[in-house]
Amino acid sequence: MRMADFVLALDQGTSSSRAILFDHAGNIASVSQQPYPIAYPQPGWVEQSAEDIWETQAYVARDALNRIGADASQVAAIGITNQRETTIIWDREGVPVAPAIVWQDRRTAGTCQSLRDAGLEPKFRERTGLLLDPYFSGTKVRWLLDNVPGLRERSGELMFGTVDSWLLYRLCGAHVSDYTNASRTLLYDIRDLRWDEELAAALNVPSSLLPEVRASSGVFGETSLLGKPVRVAGVAGDQQAALFGQACFAPGMAKNTYGTGAFLLMNVGPAPVHSDTLLTTIAWGLAGDGARDEITYALEGSVFVAGAAVQWLRDDLGFFADSAESAALAASVADSSGVYVVPAFVGLGAPHWDPNARGTIVGLTRGATKAHITRATLEAIACQVRDVVEAMEGDSGTKLSELRVDGGAAANDFLLQFQADILGRTVVRPACLETTALGAAYLAGLAVGFWKDREEVTRNWREERRFEPQMAAGKREELYAGWLRAVERAKGWASA
Repeated sequence: MRMADFVLALDQGTSSSRAILFDHAGNIASVSQQPYPIAYPQPGWVEQSAEDIWETQAYVARDALNRIGADASQVAAIGITNQRETTIIWDREGVPVAPAIVWQDRRTAGTCQSLRDAGLEPKFRERTGLLLDPYFSGTKVRWLLDNVPGLRERSGELMFGTVDSWLLYRLCGAHVSDYTNASRTLLYDIRDLRWDEELAAALNVPSSLLPEVRASSGVFGETSLLGKPVRVAGVAGDQQAALFGQACFAPGMAKNTYGTGAFLLMNVGPAPVHSDTLLTTIAWGLAGDGARDEITYALEGSVFVAGAAVQWLRDDLGFFADSAESAALAASVADSSGVYVVPAFVGLGAPHWDPNARGTIVGLTRGATKAHITRATLEAIACQVRDVVEAMEGDSGTKLSELRVDGGAAANDFLLQFQADILGRTVVRPACLETTALGAAYLAGLAVGFWKDREEVTRNWREERRFEPQMAAGKREELYAGWLRAVERAKGWASA
C-alpha cells in the first residue's frame, strides 16, 4: 500500500493559477483554478501583481485537496510549473517591490536594440541560446532597477526571480530556481550551467539578485501550506514541463502547447543545437550520479499569441460567448474566403522576431463575416506553428513524423485538423491535455519515488485522438503562401 495517493502540481499560468492532483496512473483526481487580473498600463506593457499570483496559487492548492476531502498526508510531493519569463523583484520579507512584468511585455525593445547595436547579440546567443528580445527576463530586471525609484540603490537586499522562484520563496523560504527557468533569463550560460557575470554586467544586473539554480527534479524544500509539511520536489517552466509530461524523452520527439501563446519544443538530446531563428533552451536537468547533472536540451519556437487571439474574438469583438463555439463558427463556412488574420498583438515571435509587428487582417471583402474572421484566426494559429516547424526541421535536420499537442485550444477539433492539414503531418492529442501540470507532477514524483523512472512515466502516456492530413498538397501550399504574404504586411508596423 502506498504511503501517499497523489502528487500536487501547481500550474501558475499567465491568466490563472491552477492546482491539479494526479494519481499514480497520471489521472486527474481534482482540479482547482482561479483567474486573476492582467494590466495593460501602456501599449506594449503587460503587468501583474505578484501578490495576486501568490494568493491565487495558495488558494487553489488548498482547494484542490478540499474538493475531494484529501489532506497533506496523502500528498507525496508538490511540483511547480509556471509562466516563464515573467519577472518579479521582492525583498527579504517576501514583499514584492514592483509589479511583475509579464513575458508578453515589449517595453524593453529599445534596450534590446541598443545591445544589438553594440554587437552583443552573438555573445548572448552563444551562451544563453536566446535572442535579444523583450520576451526574456534580463532586460525586464534592468528596466525595473532603472525605473522604479530606489530599487537599484536597494539591490543588495532584493531578490529577482521568475514565477517559480517567487512561489518557492513564499512556500519554502528559499531563493532558488531550476535549470529550465534560469535558461530563459538572458543571464544563464546553458553549456557551463552558471550565471554569466559578463552578461549580467552588460545588462547591469547585480549578481546578488540571482537565485541558486538546481536540478528540475529534486527536493527544493518543504512547505506547510497544506497544513502539514510536504516536500516541493519538482520545478520546470511551463513549456519544458509539457515536453516532459508528453513523455518526449527521445531526441526528435516534439510537442506543441496551445495556450495564451503556442510553444513548440523538440527534444534534441544531451548537447545543444544552434539555431539562427529558434531558441536553444534547457528542456530539463535531472540530478546526475557524477559531478554534473543530466541535462537535456531542446529547440523551441515561441508564438506569442495563439489562444489569446480566440479570447480577443470572444471578449473584445463579441463573436461568441464561449471559446469552444469558435470551432463550429469556423466550420460553418467552407473556407476563410481569402481573409488572413495575423495576430501580432505584441509583435511576432519565432521565427520572425519582430517586436514592431502588429495585428493585421488582410483580404477583407464586403462578403467577409465573423465566421470567416474566426476561421482565419484559428488557421493563423496553425500557420504560426508551421512557421516554427519549418525552421525547427531545418536546424535540427530531423523531420517530424508526428506532433503531440496539448493545452486548452487542443480541445478544438477544427484547429487540430487544420494543423495536420497545413503541416502535412500527423497531430496526436493525448488523453490528458493537462500535460504541463502533469510534467511538473512527474518531476516531483520521480524525485521522491512516487514514480520509479521515466519508463513508468512513458507507460502512463495515452493517445486520445489522431488527426491525419486530408488537404491536397497544392491547396496546402497555396494557403500557406497567402499566410506568408499576410505576415509581411504585419511586420514593422509600429516603427513605420
